[in-house]
Amino acid sequence: MNRLPPIERVSDLRLGDHPAFDAWFYSFCAENNIEHSINPTGVASPEQLRFMVALDERQVYVPASDLTFRELVASYHLRTFPPRVRSQYAEAWRSIIRVVRREKDREKRRNMINYCRHRFRGCLALGNILPSRLVKRLVTTLTSHFDTPDPWLEERFFFNEGLAEFLGSQAFQEALGRLPEGLCGKGDIASLRRALDLAELTRLLHLAGRSHSTITRLIHACAAGEKGLCALPDIFAGSEAFTPQVRELLGDPDNPRTFLYVCAVEGGLVLDLRIIETLLRLGHRVILALKEAPIYYAPTIGDMERDPLLVDNLPESHILKVPATSKNELLRRLREYRLLIISDGTGERLNLYRTSVTFARAWKESDAVLARGRGNRDVLLGTSHLFTRDIFCFWEEGGEARMQLKPHAPGVRKFSEYALTAKARTIIKSMRAAKNSGKAVMFYSCIIGSIPGQTATAIKVAETFVRALRERLDGIFIINPAEYFEPGMDGDDLMFMWEQVQRSGLINIWRFQSMDDIERSFALMGRKVPPIWSGKDATFSTGCTKEMRIALDMQRTHPELQIVGPGPEKFFRRGDYGVGKYFDATITNANQDFI
Repeated sequence: MNRLPPIERVSDLRLGDHPAFDAWFYSFCAENNIEHSINPTGVASPEQLRFMVALDERQVYVPASDLTFRELVASYHLRTFPPRVRSQYAEAWRSIIRVVRREKDREKRRNMINYCRHRFRGCLALGNILPSRLVKRLVTTLTSHFDTPDPWLEERFFFNEGLAEFLGSQAFQEALGRLPEGLCGKGDIASLRRALDLAELTRLLHLAGRSHSTITRLIHACAAGEKGLCALPDIFAGSEAFTPQVRELLGDPDNPRTFLYVCAVEGGLVLDLRIIETLLRLGHRVILALKEAPIYYAPTIGDMERDPLLVDNLPESHILKVPATSKNELLRRLREYRLLIISDGTGERLNLYRTSVTFARAWKESDAVLARGRGNRDVLLGTSHLFTRDIFCFWEEGGEARMQLKPHAPGVRKFSEYALTAKARTIIKSMRAAKNSGKAVMFYSCIIGSIPGQTATAIKVAETFVRALRERLDGIFIINPAEYFEPGMDGDDLMFMWEQVQRSGLINIWRFQSMDDIERSFALMGRKVPPIWSGKDATFSTGCTKEMRIALDMQRTHPELQIVGPGPEKFFRRGDYGVGKYFDATITNANQDFI
């Protein structure tokens, strides 16, 4: 029997090092429906996943903790499940039975239990199904047979109502407003104000880290305490210990940040919004990610329109329902609204393979991710993988509230909107200077990353040809995109930057790379054209296709603009960028499969 390699850290695994593991891992991805090649419309592409997880080309990612994955792999050899996974499956079965019990008809309930038992045993026999995916699969099937597709809706509303009363109570307000010890008499007014804001946010995060049952008990205890039936509990006891971590999360107070806020399965959206209000007041921007489909008490995107408590008290915001929004649209909405509400595209515990394009782009455009609840903690902190953004989790463990900040992967660079715009303005400035000196400006649209694995060659091809052009042409200032390419920039970043340059109105000649250009470049390099490059030109590039649309648009307002190269009609067989790609691989999640 082929044995799988020993696993300590999932982040150390690479495809291609062990054939037996490669086969097992492909089967694992297929059974859990997280294999992009099998379900390209419902599962994130490797490029989309790299928006969120710091991965190299052969590295694998698992949407679970290292310990859970290690025990699943171990079960392959043991033919039985180790304790942790066994307990997770047991909890999964209990949670499924709790859903079944919501069915009032005894006969239907018995049929549901028999169905779940059959499916559950079948999945256990496979031995490679993640407990969270098994729960998602069966719960989706069960709820589809209920009279209401969201059996937890009223309970979520009731919990939010109780939370709202609690947050507005005198006991809560007094506890939240109590001055931290040793604060008075230190520093100036601005420093004191920052310290008070920090204390308030830390206390709210500490409370939000509590489980559903703990918060419910606290609500009841406070209500009884206000009536004099018992002593008032210390709501924020121990929260001050987490102040340094929250201070690190917020960073420089003079440089507001953008946070992606991921809610917990335990619910309590009213408390999440109270935290978000504090972040907004401190000058930050927030993208709130809710569930697309119901899963237990987790707030859904539909709650924002159905829960009257939320409708009446929601801060100024915008609900972005598009599952695959563009970078330009997302940034435009963030400029207009400091609170943006999106769906993560799923109806399950956080699973980055299944999240929407909009969620992936929101992650990429944020500075840090705030993730509430034990489930999010297991996925984000329980893994040895590092992420592209700082991760701040707050949850309950052993009856105590916990917080932890996980820094982003070293070397990961965020190209902010400001940085990309500044780069575009620098290029525009050089173009304007060239025109003022009497030169014509030529923009060269060429293949950069449209051929997978050929980016370095594409840059060399473009540089070689443009160098020859500059030697032949007089009085021409040529913009070659290959000269401005930086490692880490993806198609989103490049197109956002170049569109600003291209719409500046300073381009006189827009030249699109032809097949002859490519053949001449290889000849100048003393090489034959490789098969993968034969017959290629700008029409092969999705980026160039978008640029042709821009060129034609600019030509309507600037008739003097000359467009040289393949005719426009040859371009429009191309679609759009996939997330993070330079080549034509449109991702459409409009009909995303929730199973």
